[in-house]
Amino acid sequence: MKPTLKFLPLSLIVLFAYSCSSGTGEGLDAKKAELEKLKAQSTELAESIQVLETEIAALDPEFAKLGQKTILITTANARKGNFEHFVEVTGSVLSKKNVSISAEASGLVLEVPAVEGMRAKKGQVLARINAESIQRNIDELQNSLDLATTLFEKQERLWKQQIGTEVQYLEAKNRKEGLDRSLKTLKTQLDKGVIRAPFDGTVETVQVRTGELVQPGMAMFQFVGESDLFIEADISESYVGVMSKGDSVEVSFPSFNQDLKTKISAIGSIINPNNRTFKVEIILPRMANLKPNMIAVLRIKDYENTDGVVVPSHLILSDNKGDYLFVVADNVAKKMYVKRGKTFGDESEILEGLAGTEVLVDKGFREVGDNFNVNITQL
Repeated sequence: MKPTLKFLPLSLIVLFAYSCSSGTGEGLDAKKAELEKLKAQSTELAESIQVLETEIAALDPEFAKLGQKTILITTANARKGNFEHFVEVTGSVLSKKNVSISAEASGLVLEVPAVEGMRAKKGQVLARINAESIQRNIDELQNSLDLATTLFEKQERLWKQQIGTEVQYLEAKNRKEGLDRSLKTLKTQLDKGVIRAPFDGTVETVQVRTGELVQPGMAMFQFVGESDLFIEADISESYVGVMSKGDSVEVSFPSFNQDLKTKISAIGSIINPNNRTFKVEIILPRMANLKPNMIAVLRIKDYENTDGVVVPSHLILSDNKGDYLFVVADNVAKKMYVKRGKTFGDESEILEGLAGTEVLVDKGFREVGDNFNVNITQL
């Protein structure tokens, strides 16, 4: 026969013990000692009650439900469908027309109309170099060419009249053509004394001043074109083989809050040993607000499951057994262990443990436990 244990209400026990002891102790010290004794008895009784409730609940689930309070919750639905994972990296807008403009002739700089940050059209003058000596040579050569041209024309008329020799005609012709080529060469050198913008773009830096002596090959300007822009970004080597040329990329520009879709135009074949990354290049269309050196955020899709089970990531908890979440069935919260796949944003892919049709505990998921009674509300 099972032993039974009956308990009086705690308040009656306290009153009974106090009444029994009221006549045995006098003074404040006696009352304090009696209070400590009663507290100890109360603690022992509470512990005994808790142990018995736990044992009974293990044998009778209905008793466990009656003893639990109802938790107020909201719910969210697991879904069955497409799940995408993206790699998010930060890149920089660059230009293929980022060039250093150098001097092609020696001389003193006469003027520098260009300033840093100035936008220039193709052919616009950026600086002028003193070419006075070349100009004098051109003037002298032009005079010689004029004379040689006159002599050649006369010799040509005589030759057509069969007067004079062929050698005289050829010498006159050769002298004229030689002087003409020399004059063109000097004019080309004269043009090199004027530094012009090679294409539409922006003067990034000015590295020369008026009155400075420059030599051929000396850097004068850093010039960046506003066309042929692209994004360059560093990707972790763990994604080698995952991304391919032509893959779709979502690009956003925090500077002016604009998004676009484009493609990977090139993938680097070398791993940087310093940060274990490789480079990717993203082509960009011509855009009015786009400038070199702008920051761009890239989202490159590296994984997709068209028939996945997806749940909100924040609802997944963990203990020493693994990941779990709470599913609602008949107003009772059930603890379900799951195998998590990839996570992106606030969505996680569930590989095992859910079918995708479950109702999940949302708000209140940290207050519930396994087999807790719940009351669903709409907030």
